[in-house]
Amino acid sequence: MKLPRRQFLHLAAGTAALPIASRFACAQAYPSRPVHLIVPFAPAGGADTIARVMGQWLSERLGQPFVIENRPGGGANIATEAVVRAAPDGYTLLITGGYNTINATLYDKLNFNFIRDIAAVAGIVVYPDIMLVNPSVPAKTLVEFIAYAKANPGKLTVASSGVGSPGHVSGELLKMMVGIEMVHVPYRSAGLALTDLLAGQVQVGFPSLPSAIGYVRAGTLRALAVTTATRSQALPDVPSVGEFVPGYEASGWFGVGAPKATPAEIVEKLNKEVNAALHDPKMKARLADLGGEPLTGSPAELGKMIADETEKWAKVIKFAGIKPQ
Repeated sequence: MKLPRRQFLHLAAGTAALPIASRFACAQAYPSRPVHLIVPFAPAGGADTIARVMGQWLSERLGQPFVIENRPGGGANIATEAVVRAAPDGYTLLITGGYNTINATLYDKLNFNFIRDIAAVAGIVVYPDIMLVNPSVPAKTLVEFIAYAKANPGKLTVASSGVGSPGHVSGELLKMMVGIEMVHVPYRSAGLALTDLLAGQVQVGFPSLPSAIGYVRAGTLRALAVTTATRSQALPDVPSVGEFVPGYEASGWFGVGAPKATPAEIVEKLNKEVNAALHDPKMKARLADLGGEPLTGSPAELGKMIADETEKWAKVIKFAGIKPQ
């Protein structure tokens, strides 16, 4: 049977509208069951803390539990691969961070490509590492430290929470940019590295600000600079490395990622809700207490930052010849 032209056009228009309506309904209904937020590290660390703070907000806003799952191991690669392999339906999300952009070059053989296989959803927080020295080091400023290091090549030891960790590559970036030599001493955790820095077993460290700010305020460790491009609101009297070494920037950050094929409508909904949290005064105060600042923006802006960070750390890792243990 041949349909009249007008009836045919109405049917065609309605059929064309079905995918749009379906996608809209999908976004409106999401989430209809618990969402799993995968953290690549053990409980009580920075990633875990941020995940629980943001997960609670999203649970209250979206009416479904955001369940925190800690899957440590492999320098964050185990958790990342688990999310890469998960169904792209918005119910399995990843707490992403600078470790992902470092690992892209640090590991020669990964079963995934982070930029290709994880969709950037939303940033959460950006925070500095902080360059600390044991009080036995005579340098009181970064300029004095650089001069001291150049006069004593290879005699200073710099602690980190492991090979390829953010604290490790922050130190390597400084070495690369100012031409100094320091001996890297990797530890199994940030806590162990800080313990030996306090004891004077090592002289220098680049821990995250949230983990070390108490020692700075107590005066047990000397802060020379924060590693972000500008000063931290949490320690406004501590200069940034960039004030003395133009172009130096080594921010830590956390965000949310999802399997690559996750519907754009779900990604956009999550981005909207995370950004709403970051504009909330209570959330901003909580992040400030942790030494960080909100990392707002669109999925595309987060994706560009990830690509830029991956390129930057690739240069540092190749310069320093860093290999995973």
